[in-house]
Amino acid sequence: MVMEQSERTLPFVLILLGPPGAGKGTQATMLAKARHLPHISTGDLLREHVRRKTKLGVEAKEFLDKGLLVPDPLVLNMLFERIREKDCAYGYILDGFPRTLGQAKALQEKLELHAKLFVVNLELPDSKIIERLSKRLSCERCGAPYHLVYGPPKIANICDACGGRLVQREDDRETVIRARIKVYHEQTEPLITYYRDLHLLHSVDCNPSKETTFEKIATLISAVE
Repeated sequence: MVMEQSERTLPFVLILLGPPGAGKGTQATMLAKARHLPHISTGDLLREHVRRKTKLGVEAKEFLDKGLLVPDPLVLNMLFERIREKDCAYGYILDGFPRTLGQAKALQEKLELHAKLFVVNLELPDSKIIERLSKRLSCERCGAPYHLVYGPPKIANICDACGGRLVQREDDRETVIRARIKVYHEQTEPLITYYRDLHLLHSVDCNPSKETTFEKIATLISAVE
């Protein structure tokens, strides 16, 4: 599945779509390692800005805490700044972007004829989304992710990696999760139609294990290389 950088005529840009909790971050991490490409999570970028209390972070926090989408201009400026960095020269994997038609069209305009775009839609029922997200924890010190059902820590509420305290993100509270699902159906789901019409969309059921989902995605990518 790994393709040498010298063999690429255009940067390979993989977009992972799907509802919150579908495993976009997990799959992006696995695919980034397999393909030797940077994994760019707009959610992580936004949270880093929030942590550092940058101007963008202060503006974004108000939306993130309510489970709402951060306005497109903020996200686009942040993303386009990131993909100009040298490690993105041969491609990258986008996790959590685009989330609106406006973002998708802006990205398409920027990348058209300049990159090979591949879009994977991870499918997951709403009931599974709530189950997955409401039981997620992360280390407040190093950011390592855990799940009380699928990947619990060895010691309750303690990070296996650094011993830091495990906490639940504000946007993983059930009331916020339901708001995020509503926003997804209203604003992000139309991207499925958009990319299908461009003949770029490939859908994968992500309810099975992360390993099975990864193999499905890898097979789809290999088929078009």
